[in-house]
Amino acid sequence: MSDHLHSPSSRSGPFVLARTLAWLRLCAIAGQSVAILSCVTLLKLDVPLLPLMIGVCVLAVFAAAASFRLGMPWKISEGEAIVHIAFDTLVLGYLLYFTGGASNPFVTLLLVPIALSAAALSIVGVALVSILTGVAYVLLVPYHLPLPTLGNKSLDFDLYVAGLGVNFVIMAILLGVFISNLAKAIRIQQDEVNRVRERALRDEGILAIATQAAGAAHELNTPLSTMRTLLPEIRREHAGDNALGDDLDLLEGQVERCRTILREMVAFGQAQLSQEPERLSVGQFIHVCMERFQLLRPEADVALSVEPGAERLALRSPAGLRHALINLLNNAVDASSLNGSAFVGFDIRVEGPWLVLTVTDEGPGFDEVDELGTLGLSQKATGLGIGLALAEATAERLDGELAASNTGHGAQMRLRLPLSVIGDHT
Repeated sequence: MSDHLHSPSSRSGPFVLARTLAWLRLCAIAGQSVAILSCVTLLKLDVPLLPLMIGVCVLAVFAAAASFRLGMPWKISEGEAIVHIAFDTLVLGYLLYFTGGASNPFVTLLLVPIALSAAALSIVGVALVSILTGVAYVLLVPYHLPLPTLGNKSLDFDLYVAGLGVNFVIMAILLGVFISNLAKAIRIQQDEVNRVRERALRDEGILAIATQAAGAAHELNTPLSTMRTLLPEIRREHAGDNALGDDLDLLEGQVERCRTILREMVAFGQAQLSQEPERLSVGQFIHVCMERFQLLRPEADVALSVEPGAERLALRSPAGLRHALINLLNNAVDASSLNGSAFVGFDIRVEGPWLVLTVTDEGPGFDEVDELGTLGLSQKATGLGIGLALAEATAERLDGELAASNTGHGAQMRLRLPLSVIGDHT
């Protein structure tokens, strides 16, 4: 994604501030309109109605333009957010000019942009906003029209005190609601940025492991070929040794298994490069996975449950999904074995636009479900911490999700994949 678009990092700070200003601007338009009309109709004050309403209308036009801008995908910079504040300050200063300038009880509203920018902008940005509003205040001291009066000093003072009271309420609401919401939104988006950064680091780790695995596979091919050549010769030289023959049979089987694994690694890499998904039904996909899993873990007692009709659903199975699923099944049988069980539950069903694959076990459950996808972190004594990280990375690559939970008598891994991504719609 380009840096000019709304990446998670670009949406923090200035974007949140601009969005808060947009809501605040709508409140200001409504409040200023009510205040001006109340002064004219209820208090009968001699205020310049036309210039004031022109100022409110200009602010309304800018509010519409700013709202349209927020819907655009381009990044909002700190400078652009300051421009928004500058325009709001200009309009507020314009309205205060016609209503008493610095003597207006609502002049402290000039402090609101400083408070908002302090929660969302850098120190330089806050300094620029402070200078901007400070200049506006200083200019309003000598340059303004007199504050309208009721013709009675006592009533004018009471009206001024009432204005201060209203201004206090407005400031309390702005500081209590808008700034707290602004700070909360910034914290949420910062958490999102941290999650994206952690996922990037995890993917880099997976890529590094894949690179090392490719190198190891290339180097292992030579000694495996040598062993495959020498084993028949040893068998011929010791044709009468039955015990040695049995060991040689076992050794030949293990060599062939290693060669099969290497061939699958190469085929998987080729599938990744071609970006061509495997087209098959859910039933066929599950059958292939179970066949491979039973070869790896023949001791597993798998309770397979497929929702009626789901097995006929056509899939475009991407490379890596099968390995992710086998990793989950493999982890489940390991977990169950800790409690002396070989049970693995495997449930497949369609829930709306999702294909849901649920793997359960009868193990001790998870201690820290939030750290399941951390590369290199495993809750198994002999685990490498790769299986769950690969499964989670695969789910995210397919716009799905992998969730872990405890069931009371074990654990459950729930892999949800959108049919719009993995379904074959051709």
